[in-house]
Amino acid sequence: MTANAPGGAHMNPDHERAPWVSALGRVALAVGAALVVAVVLAFLIVPIVALVTYQPLPSLIDGFGTKVATDAIVVSLKTNAIAFALMIGFGTPFAYLLARRRFTGRSAVITLVELPLVMPPAVAGLALLVAFGRFGLLGHTLSVLGIDLAFNQAAVVIAILFVASPYYLRGAIAAFEAVDRALLDVAGTLGAGPIRTMLRVALPLASGGLGAAAAVAFARGVGEFGATILFAGSFQGTTQTLPLAVYSLFDANLDQAISIGVLLIIVSAAILLTAKLLTHTWNSSTSTSLSRGVHSISAPR
Repeated sequence: MTANAPGGAHMNPDHERAPWVSALGRVALAVGAALVVAVVLAFLIVPIVALVTYQPLPSLIDGFGTKVATDAIVVSLKTNAIAFALMIGFGTPFAYLLARRRFTGRSAVITLVELPLVMPPAVAGLALLVAFGRFGLLGHTLSVLGIDLAFNQAAVVIAILFVASPYYLRGAIAAFEAVDRALLDVAGTLGAGPIRTMLRVALPLASGGLGAAAAVAFARGVGEFGATILFAGSFQGTTQTLPLAVYSLFDANLDQAISIGVLLIIVSAAILLTAKLLTHTWNSSTSTSLSRGVHSISAPR
């Protein structure tokens, strides 16, 4: 329905209200968006703030230097360093081959690589135990050879590798796939062998992505709990990592458990920041990948 204005002009009430309705809609949308952001941030931040502020700062810092904490730090650093070296040493060429080659069953291989990502950690630990434990699938053979892989530091390394390495492999495959294949092909035509091509061309161009994937995998390894406690146990000074120390202290000394928990948060935040910086570096380097690749190919052997 329309109304006649003076002079015979027609006025539409809906048209007159439209600017006000639009303005109110924008305000309601902004308020709703701000509310959603506030709720999500509060849900994620409040538990961390509560953990950090649970006890006075001097007591929190003192908890970092207790015997249980220092033993757990040493075990965590040692086992994660060994697992990290093995992961980089074996995982990098493996990821390069999967990224470079196309063959029947490649999708199945990648699916198997990614399976531990969705496997519950407790199930992963149980699988390792029945595979490499004393009474497991390979346990008798290993025992005959004098090798014991369960409930010792070797078990911690294996558990970390099994759970964390897929994070690196997945990211490394993506990083190598992002490298311009033309550069790799040109390197071959210039006489570079597969190993030289990988070391001199593919690795430098994919280094940022590889570093980011390694940082994420390392963070996952530091925080590993379920597979480790089932396959390696929780023995202070031997197999008790930082997450296991938190669990063991939960009933005995809550303040000390919280101190170790805060320490894990600090380590995780540092690793996350490193991963973001490496990812930013990788994204920036891809824009100059052509010139860098040509320089690597034409460098004198």
